[in-house]
Amino acid sequence: MKPCAIIGLTPLAAIAIAIAPAVASKLVVATYHYNNQRTGWNGNETTLTQANVGSISFGVLSEVVLDDQVDAQPLVVPNQQITAGPTPGAYQVVYVATEANTIYAIRASNGAVLLKRNLGTPVPMPLNCNNNGPNVGITSTPVIDVAAQTLYVVAYTLMSGIPTYQVFALNLNDLTDKIAPVTVAASHTLSDGTTYNFDARFQRQRSALLKSSGIIYAGFSSFCDFAADQSRGWLLGWQASMLAPLAANRLTDTIETGSFFLSAIWMSGYGIAAANNSGNLFFSTGNSGPGTYDGVRNIQESVVKVDPQLVNLLDIFTPSNEDFLDASDGDLSSGGVLLLPPQPSPFPHLAVTAGKFGTMYLLNRASLGGFTPGGPDNVLDTKFIGPCWCGPSYFTGPDGVGRVVSSGGGGANSAQIAIWKVQTSPTVALVLEGAAPPVTSGQDPGTFTTVSSNGTQAGTAIIWAAGRPTDPNPAAVNLYAFAATPLSGTLPLLFSSPAGSWGNTGGNANIVPIVANGHVFVASNRQLTIFGLGGHPFVVRAAATAQPAALNAPKPPHEITGVLEHVDGPVLTLRTRAGKIARVDDSEALRRKQIGVLVPGYAYTVQGTYDPTGALRAQAVARAKDSAAIWPLDR
Repeated sequence: MKPCAIIGLTPLAAIAIAIAPAVASKLVVATYHYNNQRTGWNGNETTLTQANVGSISFGVLSEVVLDDQVDAQPLVVPNQQITAGPTPGAYQVVYVATEANTIYAIRASNGAVLLKRNLGTPVPMPLNCNNNGPNVGITSTPVIDVAAQTLYVVAYTLMSGIPTYQVFALNLNDLTDKIAPVTVAASHTLSDGTTYNFDARFQRQRSALLKSSGIIYAGFSSFCDFAADQSRGWLLGWQASMLAPLAANRLTDTIETGSFFLSAIWMSGYGIAAANNSGNLFFSTGNSGPGTYDGVRNIQESVVKVDPQLVNLLDIFTPSNEDFLDASDGDLSSGGVLLLPPQPSPFPHLAVTAGKFGTMYLLNRASLGGFTPGGPDNVLDTKFIGPCWCGPSYFTGPDGVGRVVSSGGGGANSAQIAIWKVQTSPTVALVLEGAAPPVTSGQDPGTFTTVSSNGTQAGTAIIWAAGRPTDPNPAAVNLYAFAATPLSGTLPLLFSSPAGSWGNTGGNANIVPIVANGHVFVASNRQLTIFGLGGHPFVVRAAATAQPAALNAPKPPHEITGVLEHVDGPVLTLRTRAGKIARVDDSEALRRKQIGVLVPGYAYTVQGTYDPTGALRAQAVARAKDSAAIWPLDR
């Protein structure tokens, strides 16, 4: 056919179309941090650049009011056919899950809610743990199989009054069940041959879901380290096609006796990672009882590698200060594990991770390093990035060199974002290239980043981050964008704006900003904010900032927060924000198993009743944030 034969076009226009390059395909964000390696890098962003994000034309396109707090990362599917609801059609759809157990399908261009479905009544304040919102429903990020048109999600629901986890497989086009939901159940043989059964009352499903090797994986942790004699870290899997559970599962602590197990898999919501070449899984674990680590029966404070069927523990790295981390509640699992793309080095397959202690480890995935008591750690490199309730990102620069983005705590109410070049010769190491001005961020130290760029084209790489609130009112969440091109060692700030709020300051706002097809999505408390070119300044929406009420959760009559100064048997001495000394008897909290590791110098919130002597008899003792500005009011 001659070009001029194209109907409705002039010959010149037809020729131009014939020789023009294909339009870049729209990006799908089907899983946490963009991919199973958890790089956090969208290398297909052709709209947003350092030049236009830094202009006055970039701002808020829409603000969508939701029904509860959002701990999960949004997912994005372009050209998605919606077949139900008031406006069927094909749209770029953002899928958002809330702690009320509601799944929303939202039109990216204007914020219109196309569909929503509630999966059941959430669980109010499990075990009186204050590290969640008032309700716990969908906490982890779901995962989407676009080819199968299925969204997989784990919901925490009250079924006949009993906390229960269910795995759902929902049709993307109408949110109906593609497969009947499956109740999470599992058992594992302990080291003495006895059987330990999964109990949803004591397990928190926080880490993002993973779909790999045709299997849906979910990790489990604890609520505030409460019921530590019951709660252990689990990794479970289900065949995606029918949600049939795997024959094997992975229990991180199989010791048969004791009062403090855990070794939780939580990673502040970061996803379990999978290697492209083998499908092997990587995750990190948290604290357990000091002196119980043996690398086999208990694998706390470690980076762990297991096979896709969860049968074999393939490799492990445990820091040499493992016992100190246990004793000080210093979870390595406060941060996730990033798998780098293949590198041109003697060690092509690398990983990085960091936790509460603030050391970022560069690991060889072919040989993670094991455990070397007394040190030094058998790793490729270490760098101090600040205490990290956070997760790393990765991108490749215009020079073709890979870079890791860290985001640990930078001091009081700030996070420090830095870029590290991946040096591959003469030694494999991380080399600091530049750092951003500190990001305003409260609660626990650190934040989460993602990176967008148009491949490795110069002037397009942008680092995005969301700062956590520094006070309970307005409890603002802020979006930041930095040019990923250091100028004299500093990453220029391109844009910053309020993006939502987070009234539940007792639980970290582990928000991951997602960039896709010219839009930036920030999900917070009762709100999704969509940014893009042609937007306007952020407007505070009262309906979005309101904190949802707990669903009939009983609460002790009194509550105080303070820094723990002394422990003398069951008597705790706290110094409150007013500088007053408070005496606490934790005997009842111990009996209720609603108390975790106590470390002098850390802040704790105590709930209970006063006795005639003026001592507060604690029913629950939970870690509080370091900053007194976001402590709950004493009552």
